[in-house]
Amino acid sequence: MNFPLFIARRYLFSKKSHHAINIISAISACGVALATLALVCTLSVFNGFQDLVADLFTSFDPELKVIPSEGKTFPASHALLRQLEGDADIEVVTPCLEGQALLVREGKQMVVTVKGVADNWQEQVAVGEILYPQGQTECVLHAAELEYGVLGIQLAAKLGLTANFPDPLSVYAPKRGERVNMANPMSSFNSDELQMPGYVFMVKQAKYDGNYVVTSLGFAQRLLDQEGQLSQLELKLREGASVERVKKRVQEMAGAGFTVQDRYEQQEDVFRIMKVEKLIAYLFLTFILLIASFNIVGSLSMLMIDKRQDVETLRNLGATEGQICKVFMLEGRLISLSGCLVGIALGVLLCWLQQQYGLITMGESEGTFIIESYPVSVHLTDILLIFLTVIVVSWLVVWYPVHRLSRRLL
Repeated sequence: MNFPLFIARRYLFSKKSHHAINIISAISACGVALATLALVCTLSVFNGFQDLVADLFTSFDPELKVIPSEGKTFPASHALLRQLEGDADIEVVTPCLEGQALLVREGKQMVVTVKGVADNWQEQVAVGEILYPQGQTECVLHAAELEYGVLGIQLAAKLGLTANFPDPLSVYAPKRGERVNMANPMSSFNSDELQMPGYVFMVKQAKYDGNYVVTSLGFAQRLLDQEGQLSQLELKLREGASVERVKKRVQEMAGAGFTVQDRYEQQEDVFRIMKVEKLIAYLFLTFILLIASFNIVGSLSMLMIDKRQDVETLRNLGATEGQICKVFMLEGRLISLSGCLVGIALGVLLCWLQQQYGLITMGESEGTFIIESYPVSVHLTDILLIFLTVIVVSWLVVWYPVHRLSRRLL
């Protein structure tokens, strides 16, 4: 039998001669429990927002994207394109070229991202879900001598355009390798015209809806002065194919000259910011936990004073100074452990209630946000991290003071 643990467990639940000691011990455990609860709920909310962003991935974020590791473009004749088209796990390979251009309409102008795509782009995306007005089942980007540009719905609104705007839009892009001719600035730009096809796209992300124009690959190559060049390959996988497994195989095919990105890596900036915010929240709440853990020291000091006669009895029975000190060390650790377990249980319960009933809403105006209540997602890894954090912090806080107090009070 572990003698110090047995005595510490008895002290934890037994009545003390001074009722205040029981109250302070309970307060200490409650402080640890509240800090633990705050950690569980806060990290779960960050997880919920991260999962929400992942759910908002759109057709503009292909399952896998292949981009050059150096530079912005690579030849459309590269052998990698043929290799990917022959892969059994890849359903569609869409060559694309993206670049910046100036879109002008009756005195209004905006810098936009022109995205030129191959004709199989509508096999890559569910065009029926993103085109507006709804009901469109086909996305036509060129016909005969006409080139069409599908604008994001927010971009069209900024320019004051409707989906059926009849006049062509002027598009300008700087010529490669040429300096601006101040005498005739327009000679340094490629210019062309795009027709509105009668619909716009809407993916509910300002990054795309407010900045992108989708057009044919050939038009983008001519406008951007990138004939025979591509900026990326977008891959749609067959149903049931493992993204991680295919990504690894494609990276081996592509070699060091290319980088293969999944959807999370394509939105790396967003997820990096969320991870930093989550880390800062974790560190801040850990500091609060550290402060709360010092209550245990006060509880133990009063317990040592209260149990002086018991300590003397233990010495007469043969207990060593190390064993007596360990009794109070374990007492403090049991207080922190009980607070930790209660805090985790309450935190998980609150997260479940939030998931089921949406207790805390995003705002009073219905429909203002994408979701009505704060999203939460409890991850087992976070629970384990919180458990280890509480145990390590509280146990370290207890160790030194107990050794000092045991020499002075016992």
